Amino acid sequence: MISRHSVALALTIALLAGPAWSASGSAVKMFDTDNDGTVDLAEVKKAAAALFAKLDPDHDGTLDARELRGRLTAKELGAADPDHDRTLTLDEYLAVVERRFNAADPDKDGTLDANELKSRAGGALLRLLR
Repeated sequence: MISRHSVALALTIALLAGPAWSASGSAVKMFDTDNDGTVDLAEVKKAAAALFAKLDPDHDGTLDARELRGRLTAKELGAADPDHDRTLTLDEYLAVVERRFNAADPDKDGTLDANELKSRAGGALLRLLR
């Protein structure tokens, strides 16, 4: 027989864990264009390039801090901006995406699953894709 305490504990755990699991699982579904249950670098870069275009309303081919909308801190933007013009080109943005992808791929298999996207590094990558 299952006690009320066990049911309450299970419900609490499900509620606390649920958003993280569903967020990472839905991220895989959102970016997994070949439907293999993982996300590879090409899929991530495709999503990042599409987002870059949406974030660039003036169509000047760069994103400044305002257009990035908090996806990178000022320090991260500075580190990602090799020409120090305070903007990122698509290539510079995709380089940040690739570094974050690699950081989120500890087994170095070239793909990210829901668990890897749920990690701190995975969350940092997802901030660049949403």
